[in-house]
Amino acid sequence: MFMRMHRTTRIKITDLNPHLMCVLCGGYFIDATTIVECLHSFCKMCIVRYLETSKYCPICDVQVHKTKPLLNIRADKTLQDIVYKLVPGLFKNEMKRRRDFYAEHPSVDAANGSNEDRGEVADEDKRIITDDEIISLSIEFFEQNKAEKQGSTEEGRTKEEVNNKRYLQCPAAMTVMHLRKFLRSKMDIPSTFQIEVMYEDEPLKDYYTLMDIAYIYTWRRNGPLPLKYRVRPNCKKLKLNHSQEGLNSTSRSEMESDSASDKASSPRGVPSTSSSLPSPSTPVQSHHLHFPHISSTVNEE
Repeated sequence: MFMRMHRTTRIKITDLNPHLMCVLCGGYFIDATTIVECLHSFCKMCIVRYLETSKYCPICDVQVHKTKPLLNIRADKTLQDIVYKLVPGLFKNEMKRRRDFYAEHPSVDAANGSNEDRGEVADEDKRIITDDEIISLSIEFFEQNKAEKQGSTEEGRTKEEVNNKRYLQCPAAMTVMHLRKFLRSKMDIPSTFQIEVMYEDEPLKDYYTLMDIAYIYTWRRNGPLPLKYRVRPNCKKLKLNHSQEGLNSTSRSEMESDSASDKASSPRGVPSTSSSLPSPSTPVQSHHLHFPHISSTVNEE
């Protein structure tokens, strides 16, 4: 029976460019606008200028509207948010360009526009995260037995949370795998135990970056990114060790019975030629180390 391995494929931004770029200007969408009839999207300024001289879609030639094509185009905020989040620095550069424009043209009235139209929206307000940004996160031990925690007093929970929770500042491009390695090194966790980093009660993939986690779980920057961890025995290694111990004990008993029969059938005074084996009463070293943050239950597959 073969185990199917799930391989993760990282997609390059260049592979997504055809879905993120305007065919009229060749750049990434700015104020993405979609034609209602065919759902093709363009920059707002590009499609408005184009429809001044044509009533047909630049891509598929479908008629947008017989007389007033501007009535059949709509702003696509969802697409624009995707473009801003996928293309590093695009939102920041666009906001700076708009602020510079209105600073150089004070006579232009921008009072009717939104803060984003005037370039007065920061990355934090738009929830745009860049690769080089530093993210504050908290990491604490995941308590599986919630009943005991709920039974404790409010003061006890507060002290416990303060003692267990740690705060870090890490680059947004840092992965969960890097965080696991940091925890293993910092806490001297042996390789026979596995570490899981979690958001609430959901384990996170090793290839997730902090930026991915912030986007997936809609972190709103109202506090440190809350992460948890748990440490458990490596199930596969434990099963392998248990099976090996069973084989060793079986072969040991068989060899001992063979040696006993040899002794019974051999004449006295003749030394036994069987190899020396450990005594069955020899205590076997436990594989379960005394680690304070280890889960007492092992999941059986």
